[in-house]
Amino acid sequence: MNHKNHRIYRMTFASVYPYYVAKAEKKDRTKSEVDEIIRWLTGYSQKQLDDQISSENTFEQFFDQAPEMNPYRKLITGLICGVRVEEITEPLMQEIRYLDKLIDELAKGRAMETIMRKPDAAS
Repeated sequence: MNHKNHRIYRMTFASVYPYYVAKAEKKDRTKSEVDEIIRWLTGYSQKQLDDQISSENTFEQFFDQAPEMNPYRKLITGLICGVRVEEITEPLMQEIRYLDKLIDELAKGRAMETIMRKPDAAS
């Protein structure tokens, strides 16, 4: 399958964002925690994130315009949609799945400090 034709690339970030919030809130987490995770991942300020949410930007544009993707996102590992995020070779799909994985962890009750990876202090 040609990854560039995947339907998620044509979706707007704003159309998916409410689902991220709903998934978190269903598990007693908050919209502000969702926003904090997205800001950690992308480098957007809250205002920039709000602007993205109110725009019609696709996922591709959302990630292309991100001020600074967090270098520690490479520490995100595990399964999302049955696929290991660290093994995804298509860069945009990997960024989308990183975000999915972080929201998943939030909904599963993980601590924010754990979700927003940092290098191991011992290394």
